[in-house]
This record gives sequence, C-alpha cells and structure tokens, in this order.
Amino acid sequence: MEIIPVIDLLNQQVVHAKRGERQHYRPIRSSLCASSAPLAVVAAMLELYPFEHLYIADLDAIQRRGHHIEIVSQIRRHHPALGIWLDAGLSSISDIHAWQTLAVDLVVGSESLTDFSDYLALKEALGPRMILSLDFDGDRFRGPAQLLHQPSVWPERVIAMTLTRVGSAEGPDMALLETIQHQQPGTKVIAAGGVRNMQDIDTLAAKGIHGALVASAIHDGSLFPMPFSKP
Repeated sequence: MEIIPVIDLLNQQVVHAKRGERQHYRPIRSSLCASSAPLAVVAAMLELYPFEHLYIADLDAIQRRGHHIEIVSQIRRHHPALGIWLDAGLSSISDIHAWQTLAVDLVVGSESLTDFSDYLALKEALGPRMILSLDFDGDRFRGPAQLLHQPSVWPERVIAMTLTRVGSAEGPDMALLETIQHQQPGTKVIAAGGVRNMQDIDTLAAKGIHGALVASAIHDGSLFPMPFSKP
C-alpha cells in the first residue's frame, strides 16, 4: 500500500490543514524542518522517505483566490521523478488549461463541482491522468449527488476524503472507505483524513485500500518513528 504525503499551499506557504476549517489554517510546524517554504518541506519529506507521489492541494486555487502554478513548477523541476497529484479546484474544462504544461495528475474534487455534466467533461478531457476525490463533511457529501450514486463513471483512482478528520488524529473513516470499495469493486481507493500511525496503514492495507494521503502524522513523527522499514 502506498503512502502519499500531502502539502497544503496557502499564501505561498505549506499550512497545517485541520478538519477542513481553512480560515484557521496556519503555517506548518514540522519536526522535519524549521521552514514552511514548499521546496524546503518537500525536500525534508523526501529525505525522510523515498515517496513515489506527492499530493498538492492548492488552497488558493480551490478558494478562487489565485494559484500556485510557479511553486508547483519549481517542485516539478527540483524533483522530476516525483509523481504529483494536484488539486487546484477544477470545476470546468476551462480550469485545466493553466496546468496542462505541467506533468501532473489532476485531482477533481467533488466539492469544487456544481454540475454533474462538468464532471463528465473533465473526465473525458483528462482521461487516465484524472483522480476523483469524493469529499465528505461528516456524513454530508460535498458535490453533485449523481456523482456519488453513479460509480460507473468514476475513474480508476478515487480518493475518499473525510474533511472533518483531516489533521484530527482520529483514525481513518473505515465505514466510508468500505462503502466506496463496495460501490465499485476494482477501484483503487485512497484514504484521506485521520491517519495516525503505521498501525492505521496496516489496517488500511489489510482492507485492500490502495493508498493513504498523510500529512500531520508525517510532520509530528508518529508515522515514521525511527528506526522504520518500508511498508
């Protein structure tokens, strides 16, 4: 099972995301490095562990307050072998043009969609480079209801994002993950929100979860206590 580290970009810094309450996000305080500068944080993460992919949430783009194209470009240039999954708040075809020159996989977050037809258009345009994030605020689904209830239109990779568990150290939402798995067998389900330690990773792997997005447990040292071995 793959562990995918997350960086949340806001006002040109990496911030500590917690429970989806973006108005309260503050610059990251990490055991890995003293800086919240994106390049420094990514370099420290890769020094800790040879991650294959990095998830970037451009919170300014998601909130329609600008974007971090140059920072994402710098990360790509400094780490060309690192696969990047980027959530930039895509809501329509016009949103993808700015990012097409970057070699990244684009995440379509359900919370950014207002119309099911926009999702279908994005899926057709992006093809296998698209990742779907099904976003939940507690038990409430954020996005067009048709998207949740028509798993046949999901791509191969689907993130089950429980926003209220992000940065909470409450553990993954196993009930949601199992529901998503059962809706569309064969989908590569990625857990997001609540992962605390390697025991959670082992539990997810035993359930057949393909991967997990993790941030807080990396920065506070609870996921990779020394010494550690590659899972």
